[in-house]
Amino acid sequence: MDVLALEAKGAKNDAPAAPAPSKSRPKAPKKAKRIVYFEVEILDAKTKEKLLLLDKVLGSMCYIQIRVHSVPADQRWYPARQSLCLDPKGKPLKDEDVLQLLPVGTTATFYFRDLGAQISWGTVFLSECIGPLVIYLMFYFRVPFIYAPKYDFKTSKHWVVHLACLCHSFHYVKRILETLFVHRFSHGTMPLRNIFKNCSYYWFFAAWMAYYINHPLYTPPYYGEQQVKTALGIFLFCQLGSFSIHVTLRNLKPPGSKIKKIPYPTKNPFTWIFALVSCPNYTYEVRLKDSLLSAERDSPVF
Repeated sequence: MDVLALEAKGAKNDAPAAPAPSKSRPKAPKKAKRIVYFEVEILDAKTKEKLLLLDKVLGSMCYIQIRVHSVPADQRWYPARQSLCLDPKGKPLKDEDVLQLLPVGTTATFYFRDLGAQISWGTVFLSECIGPLVIYLMFYFRVPFIYAPKYDFKTSKHWVVHLACLCHSFHYVKRILETLFVHRFSHGTMPLRNIFKNCSYYWFFAAWMAYYINHPLYTPPYYGEQQVKTALGIFLFCQLGSFSIHVTLRNLKPPGSKIKKIPYPTKNPFTWIFALVSCPNYTYEVRLKDSLLSAERDSPVF
């Protein structure tokens, strides 16, 4: 019995001991992220003269933020007027370009170009629409120095001329309201000197068209009232179609973003034409001009 007890005691002593509970090691403190600062030097692209030196610029800053910080005290070169590039003859940087991702060292050199006075695209569209509206009304009321003096401020006796003025005014008032409340423009701008080049087309053809429609010797369409009513129906149909397309295109672009989605037909029947053409707003515009040409019998309309 003693021998068996000793063997059992020895076997118990030889059994592996249970591991002691390990103490959790303290977590190493997180290293603080290193903030990289840049020194931004802005030179004139033509003269290489130093215009500005920005110190302690965060590397995470975008190009557009750098432009805001580089506005001189006299405010002559506001951000939209500035163009910064890495090379005097290189391409301008994009607004979303990040400083630390550009091929520059901690001392970054940018070359400045003055783009001249700038205007927003919304202003450009308003100028294109307000001009034809005012010009047409000048011919409609026959202000002096357009026709013979005996016709000054004497409107036409033909009812189709008055209808043409209503249609033309409605078209451009609609475009002005769409510019203000429907269209979504980017933050991009256009040089002010180009405003006349952009608007001259609309202004010139509005004057050319209005001159013949409101001329004292104007004659109504050959088929009379029936022809005018048919053209008026097509005109109103195309106006509704154009408005529907503009609203659909507006909804594809969220406010303040540069996302551009592919348009598809919706439940609105006027948008079903998207299955055939990519820009149906111009399709409606062409048919609209056709209707005015048919109603007014005036080739400058087209």
